[in-house]
Amino acid sequence: MATEQITLAQTIRVEGARILATLIRTVGDVQIAEDAVQEASLVALATWPTHGVPPEPRAWLTVAARRKAIDILRRERARPAKELDALRLRELETPDLPQESIVHDDLLRLIFTCCHPALSPPTRIALALRTLCGLSPAQIAGVLLTTEVAVNKRLTRGRQKIAAAHIPYRIPAEHDLPDRVPAVCGVVHSLYTAGHAPLEGDYAYDVDACAEAVRLAELLCDLLPEQPMPAAVLALLLLTEARRSTRLDDYGDVVTLDRADRNRWDGVAIARGIALLNDSLLRTERQADPYQLQAAIAAEHARASSYEATDWAEIVRLYDLLLSIAPSEAARLGRAVAVAETFGAAIGLTALDGLASSSRLHAVRAELLAREHRYTEAIAELDESLAGNATAQERSHRRQRRDTFLQLTKSQEN
Repeated sequence: MATEQITLAQTIRVEGARILATLIRTVGDVQIAEDAVQEASLVALATWPTHGVPPEPRAWLTVAARRKAIDILRRERARPAKELDALRLRELETPDLPQESIVHDDLLRLIFTCCHPALSPPTRIALALRTLCGLSPAQIAGVLLTTEVAVNKRLTRGRQKIAAAHIPYRIPAEHDLPDRVPAVCGVVHSLYTAGHAPLEGDYAYDVDACAEAVRLAELLCDLLPEQPMPAAVLALLLLTEARRSTRLDDYGDVVTLDRADRNRWDGVAIARGIALLNDSLLRTERQADPYQLQAAIAAEHARASSYEATDWAEIVRLYDLLLSIAPSEAARLGRAVAVAETFGAAIGLTALDGLASSSRLHAVRAELLAREHRYTEAIAELDESLAGNATAQERSHRRQRRDTFLQLTKSQEN
């Protein structure tokens, strides 16, 4: 890929949500704003290779997107039964770029628009993941465990409902905030999950998506300083991010938690995450919500001096609480791992019974079978795992584990 294309891709990836949010504020239409950004990107691809990358790529792309939005609005005027919104055009034609503080406000407005109570929870998350971080329908389908066709339908219905119901593009009044906080937190957490644990692709994690999720969580905490849930979400993200630098070794290979160099974990992020969690729990009088419980699990890992010193029994207890209020396959799988560490691999294997088939489930079962010296069965599970979705790094790791189990099988036969 040419340097200009790489620069454009990075600009869209990192700054696209801000550009889009600013346009949506002015235009009041998600589809028109998205079309304008896409058309501006095509212009950049055509002109940057010839004229060079501009000194300020985001500013150039923002201006180009504004112009494309103006063109789209003028084309709309030519259609029957369409009227031109002069106010929207006037604001689009204003030459000054928005200041950074206004851009932040635009992003918050976009989150709250996507999370309007009139939209169904899956539609809110799908729409936000598409507009906030530019995830493709296929990537969103992976996060929501659904199909690409279903995601496209949700996106279309969501945009149509926002337009038809004239859902305002603004942060709601203070008395309306509590109804939207869970949905907004769900969007931020889903964005982080999409970056931290992609189901497939060439990268083990998406640094930009994770950073954007943390930044949005910070903005939410600033907007809602007295609300416990945003603090819990930020705590969870910080405690998880603190360990990211040790997930891969210098060669790009997967490093499992038991082999991680804990001296490289971000102690400042861990301390702040635990403080945010404690403050959040005090505000709910220790009646934990799902994000607080997930953050508490992450805190147990973060505060342990070694893998062996981890309080696995406490993690099992926290997972039991989590499953009682927010059951999910991911939580059940995490609990099974903690059960295996607490009571042994055989009990852990029993805990896996009944879970929905997935690539990660087969990989976990393979490891527990190997602890029981059932290497032939472990190899079969890894074969099942490799047949499903996984990142390139995870596939490489599982193939290495398969080779190890194969050698152990031969040793058993001898």
